[in-house]
Amino acid sequence: MRLKNKVAVVTGGASGFGEGIVRKFVAEGAQVLIADLDLPRALDVAASVGAAACALKVDVAKAADLRLMLETAELHFGRIDILVNNAGVTHLPQPLEDVSEDDFDRVVAINMKAIYLAMREAVPRFKANPPDANGIRGVVLNIASTAGVSPRPRLSWYNASKGWVITATRANAVELAPFGIRVVALNPVAGETPLLKSFLGEDTPEMRAKFLSSIPLGRFSRPDDLGHAACFLCSDEASMITGVCMEVDGGRCI
Repeated sequence: MRLKNKVAVVTGGASGFGEGIVRKFVAEGAQVLIADLDLPRALDVAASVGAAACALKVDVAKAADLRLMLETAELHFGRIDILVNNAGVTHLPQPLEDVSEDDFDRVVAINMKAIYLAMREAVPRFKANPPDANGIRGVVLNIASTAGVSPRPRLSWYNASKGWVITATRANAVELAPFGIRVVALNPVAGETPLLKSFLGEDTPEMRAKFLSSIPLGRFSRPDDLGHAACFLCSDEASMITGVCMEVDGGRCI
């Protein structure tokens, strides 16, 4: 029960890494708002984990939706302790000059601007929280990527967006530390999630084998891998950790 009495909001929490984080958080005692564009799937996940979770349809690219997301969490659970910025997209692997402006704008809106919009709403709420025994008032966890550490060809603008997330995490951590707000990130390698096909270009045994050959531990990240790591970084056990962007990548970035 490492997250007992904590309230978390998880964007993109209805599938993939986000779902893994939701399930682990609830198992460890947290109450969770699952924010996702796919409301039926979010409702299914909420129902499967019980009364500790609720679901809300949220488009993270819209400021009004993110404001409603945090207001709903406060209304439903009384406060917010943890914000997980997990929602993300990619463009298909292709030469950087061939990525359409619409695809580029979508990557920027969801991978980057959504974090700005969510932080703009969450930080004042965290600053108003009473500090815990360690002086912490809130935790922000961003899901970045190994793509922001060790970029892959033909995913240039996705790589750049995740590099931005890493830098934003560190910058925010420094600024918010005096207020008792920790900001951390996870860098997963490609995983068994709905985005895998987009990363690979085509999901074939040959493409999987080629990608897996670059991961020393020999497998993709799983949702439960991210759930375990997220639970630690958002728990009181990590109260002295901020600005860290931790690889969960089987050695991919070594």
